[in-house]
Amino acid sequence: MAPPLQGIRVLDLSQVVAGPFCSMLLADMGAEVIKVERPGIGDNLRRWGPPFLGGEGVYFLYLNRNKKSITLNLKCEEGKRIFIELLKRSDVLLENFRPGTMERLGLGYEEVSRINPRIIYCRISGYGQTGPYRDRGGYDILAQGESGLISVTGEEDRPPGVKVGVAIVDMGTGLYAVIGILLALMAREKTGRGQLVDVSLLDSAVSWMVQPLGYYLATGQLPRRLGTAHPVAAPYQAFKTRDIYITIGCAADRNWRALCHVLGLEELADDPRFSTNPKRVENREELARILGEVFKRESGEVWLRRLQEAGVPCAPVNTVDRLLEHPQLREREMFVDVYHSKAGRLRLTGIPIKLSETPGSIRSPPPLLGEHTEEILSWLGYTPEEIRGLRERGVI
Repeated sequence: MAPPLQGIRVLDLSQVVAGPFCSMLLADMGAEVIKVERPGIGDNLRRWGPPFLGGEGVYFLYLNRNKKSITLNLKCEEGKRIFIELLKRSDVLLENFRPGTMERLGLGYEEVSRINPRIIYCRISGYGQTGPYRDRGGYDILAQGESGLISVTGEEDRPPGVKVGVAIVDMGTGLYAVIGILLALMAREKTGRGQLVDVSLLDSAVSWMVQPLGYYLATGQLPRRLGTAHPVAAPYQAFKTRDIYITIGCAADRNWRALCHVLGLEELADDPRFSTNPKRVENREELARILGEVFKRESGEVWLRRLQEAGVPCAPVNTVDRLLEHPQLREREMFVDVYHSKAGRLRLTGIPIKLSETPGSIRSPPPLLGEHTEEILSWLGYTPEEIRGLRERGVI
């Protein structure tokens, strides 16, 4: 069967991470994504590195599969005219410029909605389209800091905390943008009209701070940085074995008792310091010290086998290289190979949403800059001679 977003066309002006991640997810589910890039320059992420493969930044390659690329100079009237022709035939416009940039091009929401009243206009920015900070630029690390995320991440003795090791706010905001676009498409089915979708890095990051905010509002105390430990469950953290780190999740008392049995620490199960989860949280440091000494006596493989047999929630702390051979990820097709004309074979992450009847797919590698310009212009009715003239004038 056809993928769920087949027939939806997305004009994607976004670059770097949040916007391209959003449009990639839409493309995976069948949307036709036309990536509009600056002639001769393209998405800034093409040049971020090292590493590079075939002259392309690796991060760009991993965020732009299943898309077509057209180059357009939107600062000239001819380029803008072509863009408007595409707008008339599209369902979604996605951009992540600073607020006001599209208005200066004459392509703000009011102008675009007059051209195509059915358009879903999704805007991703650092701080949102309203408010006193709207004009500030936004980056993942800024949002991690300003939202308070960094303040609760890392070890207690290493202020000010640490940044999450992936661009979690960028990618999370991209997910919210997908949700907003899908909701707006659903609403359009009822009303016949599009609407504006406004998502920001800061809003996204703050929306995930429910536990730290709840703790502060309930106690009046700032949350502590706990490393891998959990603020309201114990033992719920990583432990060093003889060779690797493993993670344990034992908030439930039945799992706690099973853990004590596996570790040969039956006397701890009813110890008044540790017999209930609130007591274990209260005495977390002492508990971690006792358990840590025992875990060091055997290899991670041995402990994981014993814990899994006893039904204790546990997992290894994998390095990236181990993911590629992970049997569960192989079975779930979470790594897919595609061929890129410059970079060669690319092993990309797979599609995490599994639909039984209308699944998505990875159909094409990330595009070369402007790879589909002539194809798209021909579809709009331009002749080869007209396309050649546009290229000579720097429009494409």
